[in-house]
Amino acid sequence: MYSGMLIVLLPLALGYCIPCRSQSLVHFINVAVARMVYLILFLMGISLAFVDNLSTHLGTIFTLCGVFLACITVCNLAGLWLLDLRRGRTEGERGAPVISKWALLLDSVKLCLVILGGLALGQFLDPEWFAVDTLSEWALMLLLLLIGVQLRNSGMKLRQILLNRWGLAIALMVVVSSWLGGLMAAWLLSLPLSQGLAFASGNGWYSLSGILIGDALGPVIGSAAFLNDLARELIAILIIPALMRRHPSCAIGYGGATAMDFTLPVLQRSGGVAIVPVAIVSGFVLSLAGPVLILSFLSFTAG
Repeated sequence: MYSGMLIVLLPLALGYCIPCRSQSLVHFINVAVARMVYLILFLMGISLAFVDNLSTHLGTIFTLCGVFLACITVCNLAGLWLLDLRRGRTEGERGAPVISKWALLLDSVKLCLVILGGLALGQFLDPEWFAVDTLSEWALMLLLLLIGVQLRNSGMKLRQILLNRWGLAIALMVVVSSWLGGLMAAWLLSLPLSQGLAFASGNGWYSLSGILIGDALGPVIGSAAFLNDLARELIAILIIPALMRRHPSCAIGYGGATAMDFTLPVLQRSGGVAIVPVAIVSGFVLSLAGPVLILSFLSFTAG
């Protein structure tokens, strides 16, 4: 039951064991990860093209995405709001100007266009000779190896993580409240609870969650997982400035794993530099936990 999980987690663990002191090499790895994400999403688009009667599955994709997004959003914001009530108000300071929200949103649109490009190309390919599943698996293992190297060389030390109680509390609340939302959505959609928990464990890491779930449950459900976490990131970009002053835990936590990279500039702009360590710790923990939790729950589904 756990063989598929081991095959995927092994490259991640191997990558985490590789120290990298060269900044130029770290930069190369960061660029390679970004390119690999585009490649794998492109292959996901081709996989979608190979699905029989795809048009009949579009309703399923958007229904799954909408229900999971709504349930997880409600549970996340409710749990993080309670965390803010317990901590009390934190006044944020202004940070340095950063890239506009529209530029960040454009990056997300590009990812959707990559999937559509794969979908268009897939119409002209023959699934008999184009082994898209095999290519996707090998590309996924390489991606996880590089992500493991990224996490190892992110600059986060164990001491820094353990001492930042606020960041850890946010990460824990996001995980637990996301599980509640996932269970609620699975119940509403009459899905196995393990699938609901797997969906909910993406924590906004759309490129990885969509790929892992798609590899295990097929491109239709994988696309729904991708859209669910992508929409979460887009919503986070829009609501962070409004939430930061009165509900900083909500602002930091709703973006999930992206708090340490994609949404970090918006968080810094809205909350100042004091927010950055909290966001990085929260995002790091959720990034590390995401693939482990997703694959664990998927293994129960497979079993």
